[in-house]
Amino acid sequence: MSLDIPVYVSVVFLLTSLLTVVLFHYAFLNSDSTSPKGNAIIITSLISFWLVIQAILTLNDFYVADTTGLPPRFALAMVPPFLVILVVFLSKRGKIFVDTLPMMDLTYLNTLRVPIELVLFWLSLHKAVPQLMTFAGKNFDILVGVSAPFIAYWGFEKSKLSNKALLAWNIFALLLLLNVLTIGILSAPFDFEQFSFKQPNIAVLHFPFIWLPSYLVPIFIFGHLVCIRQLLMSMRPTVPDEHA
Repeated sequence: MSLDIPVYVSVVFLLTSLLTVVLFHYAFLNSDSTSPKGNAIIITSLISFWLVIQAILTLNDFYVADTTGLPPRFALAMVPPFLVILVVFLSKRGKIFVDTLPMMDLTYLNTLRVPIELVLFWLSLHKAVPQLMTFAGKNFDILVGVSAPFIAYWGFEKSKLSNKALLAWNIFALLLLLNVLTIGILSAPFDFEQFSFKQPNIAVLHFPFIWLPSYLVPIFIFGHLVCIRQLLMSMRPTVPDEHA
């Protein structure tokens, strides 16, 4: 399952991933929390530690060495981030925290989905992921990346878009992301593989592409959930003060 791809593909993906960390850190700095700088440093440090762990595992062929059995080793890359997201949105302190995050910054962050989609396309050309996972197949996620800067600018900086329109965009973007996530998992060389047997999704078992399912996808999902929650709360009817 070795990868034979041009260096520029890995470089573009690596730089995009690191830029995502920087922009996510910036979003936390712009939060309305009581200690934005402290929170940003702690969260970015944890993310960096997680990325290093995944890099070490893939560079030592941890995921490639065993793709059989249920659950596969690959679950160690995906399950922890989604458990963290679940805990954050189910806990009182977590919900208070996510309500302080800037929706505009999280929306601009989605622009980086454009280079990610280009990387997936290049990987498909070199037989590292199935075409099904790209914009030449069943993945339309690039539409989100292209539209994100316009949505962020007109929706939040200029306030020209309604909350309903912003909510619809976030739900649409989240569904597209879940679509490609499902395709990617079911195209991977595991016992439950359903698609692309001739050209399975093997790139995510290697560095630096392990960061796609273990970091990038969860980050984008988290951002959409934050925006959806905040938009829904802003659309709630206000309760009149009986003592006024």
